[in-house]
Amino acid sequence: MKRQISLIIIFIFIFPALLKADEVSLKLDEAMTIALRDNRDILLKTEDVQKAKQKLAEAKSGLLPTLNFTGTWSDTRGLYPKDTASTTTQTTLKQYLYKGGKTINTISQNKDKLEVSQALLDKAKLEVVLNISKAFYTLLLANEFANLNKGILDNTQAHLNALQARYKNGQASTSDILTIKESLSSVNEALEASLNQAEAAQALLRNLLYLEEKIKIKPDSQFVYSPKEVAFDEAFLQAMKSRPEIKQYAAQTQADKKAIEITKSDTRPSIYASWDYYSRSTTSLSFSPTKGWQDYNIVGLTFSWPIFDGWATKAKVEQAIIDLKETQLTKEKTIKDIATELKNAYLDLNNAIAKIKSQQAEIDLYQDTLDVMQKKYKSGIVSFLDLDDASLGYQVSQFNQKQAIYDYLVAKASFEKATGGL
Repeated sequence: MKRQISLIIIFIFIFPALLKADEVSLKLDEAMTIALRDNRDILLKTEDVQKAKQKLAEAKSGLLPTLNFTGTWSDTRGLYPKDTASTTTQTTLKQYLYKGGKTINTISQNKDKLEVSQALLDKAKLEVVLNISKAFYTLLLANEFANLNKGILDNTQAHLNALQARYKNGQASTSDILTIKESLSSVNEALEASLNQAEAAQALLRNLLYLEEKIKIKPDSQFVYSPKEVAFDEAFLQAMKSRPEIKQYAAQTQADKKAIEITKSDTRPSIYASWDYYSRSTTSLSFSPTKGWQDYNIVGLTFSWPIFDGWATKAKVEQAIIDLKETQLTKEKTIKDIATELKNAYLDLNNAIAKIKSQQAEIDLYQDTLDVMQKKYKSGIVSFLDLDDASLGYQVSQFNQKQAIYDYLVAKASFEKATGGL
């Protein structure tokens, strides 16, 4: 585990230097590391978490006293026989003892909002990782498809060359030439389309990784099938426990409940203790017996209770209750959506596994055909073109299996995301 962490750290520091190259070879876990580090959605959600932490710190400040200092200097002219100057300072220490439960509930609410922000960040990470997995395997499959179409084009061109040689000897007709040329044109069009698909997949993955346009990504991976037994009921329980959306709405529900109590506190009494220290200096007047600084302090306890506010607080409480109901309804809808998402991913996963098994029989058939052709070619019974046809058939069967494995890998990634963790 330590060795893997060290390799990832080294990769993070070395990767910027690799970006200077026109082509970069990436493994899937390396692509995910870059995405989790540089993706703007994740960075924005991370900032939201930091902001929520500061809001919590702001709420906790309500438990601490406040200290204010005010200083005033004034010069009175033309009112008295002699102009007078005065300096006044006031220092106030104030501590709320009770605010109707507003401070405690505000702190608790901001803790819940912090959990909401963290859940949204986790949700963004899951979505980015899933998108990276899909884009990575899509690019890998698109490259394989382009290579296959290149092989089909070469094979078709070889058939055209052989047919043209036979045509010169009068062994083939013009119609045969036109037919194979039309096939060659179609294959060439398919190759062009597959190259465009590969370029589109390249652009998508590059965009998800926030790489420069000149960078060409070379997926360093193979289509490997590792069967995994899954149980829908267990997966559903795992999803209800681990999905960020469940945590998000659970925390939001608690935050909405605290919002109701915070609003109710506006009609409850508040009590605070205060200490004021005054210091004043005044120049002596002809009728004033004293001059210089006069200091004194006042200690007080204030009780305040808003009796009637025109039903404003009642209306605010009703709004907060509606917010709570909306959150609960959204949570119920989200649970149903998660169950549907999980069920679809589960079915896609099972279908992909069945498809892989059926493709293996096709590969065995074409492998046997290729083996027979190789033996016949060595014996001089068939031509190299016949051998190339058999080899191409085997390549097509291999690609079909890779496509089935691609479906499995994407379904597996979707299923793991649906359960709340990749």
